[in-house]
Amino acid sequence: MRTELVSQPGDPDRPNEDFASIALPASGQGGSLVVLDGVTPPRGDDGCLHSVAWFSSRLGGALTELSVSLRDAPLAEVLSRAIRRVTEAHADTCDLSHPRTPQATVVLARWSAVEVEYLVLSDSALLVESPTGEVTALLDDRLARLPRASLTTDALADATVRNREGGFFTAAADPAVAARAVTGTVPRASVRALTALTDGATRWVEKFGEGDWPGLFTVVRKEGAGALIDRVRALESADAEERAYLRRSKTHDDATVVFVEM
Repeated sequence: MRTELVSQPGDPDRPNEDFASIALPASGQGGSLVVLDGVTPPRGDDGCLHSVAWFSSRLGGALTELSVSLRDAPLAEVLSRAIRRVTEAHADTCDLSHPRTPQATVVLARWSAVEVEYLVLSDSALLVESPTGEVTALLDDRLARLPRASLTTDALADATVRNREGGFFTAAADPAVAARAVTGTVPRASVRALTALTDGATRWVEKFGEGDWPGLFTVVRKEGAGALIDRVRALESADAEERAYLRRSKTHDDATVVFVEM
């Protein structure tokens, strides 16, 4: 099995709010990957004493452990338990009812000799490559389908649509949100490789239109995860002044890519 994980902050002077892990149990039976993209609140207003990076690392750590220790639990249950664990860790000190309470997008995949399970919540992405080279994008596109007028910026949505019916959902303080995730399974024999990405890396497709999902997968497979992020950074820098592509988005975003070849 070949694995690669690259995560780069959008600003070297700020903490990276993404989280990524690959778990390969000592038993040698299967494994899992976790990718989170922490949601930066405007002006730091989130009612919490803890940073978004703290939340991402705590939730990511819980998902990594539970995805391999609870092999028989569906991934939605794994996410629900992980959120509950993090919520209990700071419920006594923080206002977790605040609409901007620390939160994150989630990609979670787990594989065995029989199947590959997946869970996607909000706008990070999971790409699945078949043995014949076909690439399928597993996405939660609810945020992309919202009218632009309902968004305060290109990356952050107003509280009226965040974790609301008819809007979009992220992992925050309520374990029940796990039921809103896009989930499924595919036969292990139909999967050659996986690539999970935060939206700082999917910009190559979704913002700049440099290629499609199979094209992005080819870059990661042939040149490496770091090469994809380098390409995105070059495109961001070239658009920094004109902002023809980024518009209201920040110039550089935290970017994470995880590649697993079965």
